Amino acid sequence: MSRHDEEAPDASAPSPGFDAALPAAGQMESVSPLVRRRICPNGGPFTASGTCSYVVGRGRVAVIDPGPADPGTIAALLADLGPERVDVIVVTHTHRDHSPGARLLQASTGAPIIGCGPHRAARDLAENELPMLDASADRDHRPDRELADGESYEGDGWTLTSIATPGHTMNHLAFALPQERALFSGDHVMAWSTSIVAPPDGSMRAYMASLDRLRARDEVIYWPGHGGPVRDPRRFVRGLAAHRRQREAAIRARLAAGDEDIRTIVGAIYQGLSPKLLGAAGLSVFAHLEDLVERGLVVTDGAPLIDGRFRPA
Repeated sequence: MSRHDEEAPDASAPSPGFDAALPAAGQMESVSPLVRRRICPNGGPFTASGTCSYVVGRGRVAVIDPGPADPGTIAALLADLGPERVDVIVVTHTHRDHSPGARLLQASTGAPIIGCGPHRAARDLAENELPMLDASADRDHRPDRELADGESYEGDGWTLTSIATPGHTMNHLAFALPQERALFSGDHVMAWSTSIVAPPDGSMRAYMASLDRLRARDEVIYWPGHGGPVRDPRRFVRGLAAHRRQREAAIRARLAAGDEDIRTIVGAIYQGLSPKLLGAAGLSVFAHLEDLVERGLVVTDGAPLIDGRFRPA
């Protein structure tokens, strides 16, 4: 599936209120008193206008998710910062459009890399299962300091507190900025799109539990890994959860109607979806089916596989 890791919006389930307006790549802009955003020029159907890198603070700053291993992007970021000092580099998760740039930025600044730990899967590969997402995973990521859930890093006038949000990847972290009641949500919650949850790297059960966890928080704005900000995040996250539950209901309805394989289910519930996104849709359906099997609502022969056959329990 290459480095792309998001699923574009579709009309086959209720929308939580996606915002299709995308900020432009290639320029640094202030988005709040403490936060600046620079979007990497790696836009596409799975990455919106590109990966959002965030600069927190003034003078002595944190950089969140420097993006892909693109020397030009890192050089442009440093040019934008001028004499300001990068005190710390923060990474939400280990996909190649988010974390490899951290090592390039560290080589130029000497700043430590903190945040998520090394890439890890939700489960081991089943027998005869292929590692479909290997190309998107940054397996070279080794932070200088892995932040535990709830651990904070204090900067000059700002604080970043880690919030474990597994699901999209199992090492995914969001970061709260209490001074502005803001949250850097990575790829877990985005205004422009749902995030793909693809086994074995991701887990639908973990993803839904992470949504519930965020919904109980009181931030007033999210700054995501792609696209524009999530405003009224509690309402939006509630909508995302409903969107996923409706998708699950649609999958169960197709199984009850006699559909048995993922290709057929995708064709029925993602009508009109761009062919470029069918693979991502199939992986999301697979994640739902794996969760349904774990909950005893769907059965399959042996371990759930993306090319397996499924039926109601």
